Amino acid sequence: MGRLIKNHWARLITLTAAAYQIVAALEGYFWPKIFWDFLTKTLDGAVKPVPALQTINLIMGIAMFAWDWPLPWIAGTSIHRSLEARLAVLPLVALASILLYQATNAGIYYLVAMVVYFWAYSEGERLLAIAKERLPLAEGREIPFV
Repeated sequence: MGRLIKNHWARLITLTAAAYQIVAALEGYFWPKIFWDFLTKTLDGAVKPVPALQTINLIMGIAMFAWDWPLPWIAGTSIHRSLEARLAVLPLVALASILLYQATNAGIYYLVAMVVYFWAYSEGERLLAIAKERLPLAEGREIPFV
């Protein structure tokens, strides 16, 4: 049997959480609600009348999806290969998604992914660079691998 490659597992969890966060942010535009509204009403200003938290969640979800898929101009860069950068950004993304009622599950998935990334980091796993010398673009053009 093979070894569990934890950073790949965490990447799949993060992709799932990002997709969930995007859909939850879009749903939040129609039914704005803060998760903690049963304790206090002071956070309601983040979701209505201006949907600030929904927009933050939408941007963060798209950014995490683009980072972990990855998009051609992100693939192979130092930020894409860095487990430390992921461990620094994931708590912020998880916090934003936990605050929005519709995205609390995505926040929990992000926390699980953060634990798995930390496990991979503590065991010395590294994200491998892309094996190809060039990354194809949609129109048949190619950009050099940097």
